Amino acid sequence: MEQRTSPNTHNLGYILLITLVAAGGGFLFGYDTAVVSGAIGFLTKHFQLSANLTGWAASSLVGGCAVGAMVGGAAGDRFGRKTCLLGCAVLIAASSILSATPASLGPFTWARFAGGIGIGTASMLSPLYIAEAAPEKIRGRLVALYQLAIVIGMLIVFFVNLQIQRLGNEEWNLNAGWRWMFASLALPSVLFGVLLCFVPESPRWLMKAGRRDEAARVLERIGGAENARREIAEIDATLREEEGRWSELFTTGYLRALIVGTLLAVFSQTAGINAVLYYAPEIFKAAGSGTDAAFVESVLLGVMNLGVTFVAIWLVDKAGRKPLLLAGTMVQIGALVFVGLMYQYGGGAIPLLVGILLFVGAYNVSTGPITWIFNSEIFPTKLRARAMSVAIICLWFADWVVTQTFPMLRDSVGPAKTFWVYAASSCLCLIYILTLVPETKGRTLEEIEAGWKRR
Repeated sequence: MEQRTSPNTHNLGYILLITLVAAGGGFLFGYDTAVVSGAIGFLTKHFQLSANLTGWAASSLVGGCAVGAMVGGAAGDRFGRKTCLLGCAVLIAASSILSATPASLGPFTWARFAGGIGIGTASMLSPLYIAEAAPEKIRGRLVALYQLAIVIGMLIVFFVNLQIQRLGNEEWNLNAGWRWMFASLALPSVLFGVLLCFVPESPRWLMKAGRRDEAARVLERIGGAENARREIAEIDATLREEEGRWSELFTTGYLRALIVGTLLAVFSQTAGINAVLYYAPEIFKAAGSGTDAAFVESVLLGVMNLGVTFVAIWLVDKAGRKPLLLAGTMVQIGALVFVGLMYQYGGGAIPLLVGILLFVGAYNVSTGPITWIFNSEIFPTKLRARAMSVAIICLWFADWVVTQTFPMLRDSVGPAKTFWVYAASSCLCLIYILTLVPETKGRTLEEIEAGWKRR
């Protein structure tokens, strides 16, 4: 029986169902991007790769993610958020199998690239879908669940990688272990596709597509009849003022929103977070850890990821977006400088692990989740998918650059200076947050949009 709500309450069970299913795209994101951390060392030896080709093998997925973000906005506007996410589930499942069976580097990178298209599309549409269905008072926490799903995916795959590499000796891992690591993604991809069949389409997209009655039913089930009437009136008023053309993104207010959201997305990657996550066992091996110990330390990294993300979910609608960004970035800078010092002066594996954990913790209580929350909030309804695609394309491009260049930087200037480069980028990010990033806490999507117009 459908749960009824009073005008001032929301059907939290239904909202959580929608959110958790959509956040499955984040789980696949975390799992698929981090699975390479366990495989890259064995894969590099199996195919006898140079530093440049090692970076290419690790970053091929990320290149596909940029393409996915590029086409995902238009596809999400044309076919709907839910329909496109179903397509992503199919593509990611196929990619996981093909990535596990190549005889050479070429087919492997193309399979990873194809999976990246699915991940990139989902990385844009999943938080967008959650934001468009969520009540404004808890929207930040609900979109932060997407980041939680990412770090859960990373933790699970770190643990899976650990167990797979323990199934055989070095030779077995060089020939077969890394293949099982990539193949393990097929099951959660299929499960994500099945669960999507039990949730509705985004109500704001339904309104934009002219399917008013369907949107009303979804909104009524989320927040009751009075809430549905109010939201429909607000969405109607907003849509009447918008034409949904690309040129609208470059009007005075929306251009500022686009620049602010895009720069935050880029800075979220140039801090080096994915250099740490994608190459974690290799980073720990370089500090003196054995193979098994390096995989165990990667699992600890995943545990830290998970723990601090709960803190972010608790704080994001209480403390606000900007205070968390400022505090987290300052800690992030200190941690990156410390990690560089540990490499420079041979501090050992344990102090290095502490510095890495501190960096990952600071990132995932601030920049990590808030980048997705902020970019899912700041754009107008008709332009949200397109504008967010621009920001996420830039995010994935920055991720690709960091992932591709990390092995080359590490081998050329050394790991210490590599982490200091990431610290310098975080300093620029701190200045940017102080001067340009506005607060969006507690405001409806329509109020945020109106704020850009006033500016």
